[in-house]
Amino acid sequence: MTVLAIANQKGGVGKTTTAINLAAALAAFERRVLVVDCDPQGNATRGLGSEATAPNLYHVLVDGVPVTDAARATSLPHLDVLPAERDLVGVEVEFVGQPGWRQILKQRLAPIRERYDLIALDCPPSLGHLTVGALTAADALLVPLQCEYFALEGISELVKTVGRIQSSGNPRLAIAGILLTMYDERTNLARDVAAEIRAHFGGKVFETVVPRNVRLAEAPSYGLPILQYDIKSRGAEAYLALAREYLARAA
Repeated sequence: MTVLAIANQKGGVGKTTTAINLAAALAAFERRVLVVDCDPQGNATRGLGSEATAPNLYHVLVDGVPVTDAARATSLPHLDVLPAERDLVGVEVEFVGQPGWRQILKQRLAPIRERYDLIALDCPPSLGHLTVGALTAADALLVPLQCEYFALEGISELVKTVGRIQSSGNPRLAIAGILLTMYDERTNLARDVAAEIRAHFGGKVFETVVPRNVRLAEAPSYGLPILQYDIKSRGAEAYLALAREYLARAA
């Protein structure tokens, strides 16, 4: 069983898309998966066709509501979601100065770890309390990386953050892999960024690459993973391939 944080402090790199669709692909392979929406924007919640009515992650973290009372089934068998909405941003204020705040999410997830094969934590695009708490709770980190120049700058800061988390409360945290997203094979920039990332991180970079795909972008507006929205699309093929590669690496 693995708790997998999906994080990158840069926004718009495909974190939520990856959380939703990797989880859905693993569920299609009959793995039991829980997506925990750690982002106050609640995009993973809506992208899985769920609502963030109480109780949700805010009530789990602040009020101690059991995860089993807040998690919801989705339209895909084997896939559940722990939803989030705007009130989750209050955690960034309420955790200030609170002893042991880094460990709270880890403690809340502990009783339900054996229910799932994977718990995927969709992190917000920042390195605030919610992301740090998720990284402290996680066994591994998956980093979606858009194939653009500024993504190279952002990943160096994330790697430093992982080092700080390892030394201050979660020494087992490891980078499970770097996923190249929004890849446009027609541009030299995308190819150059991909080559530079692979040269620097080697085997940490997944062989699977997620292309730019209109159907993949459309699916969340229907509250569906890409496998249910258009299983024949390039986006669906990419996330099925990623799920197979992830399982092979975890074996």
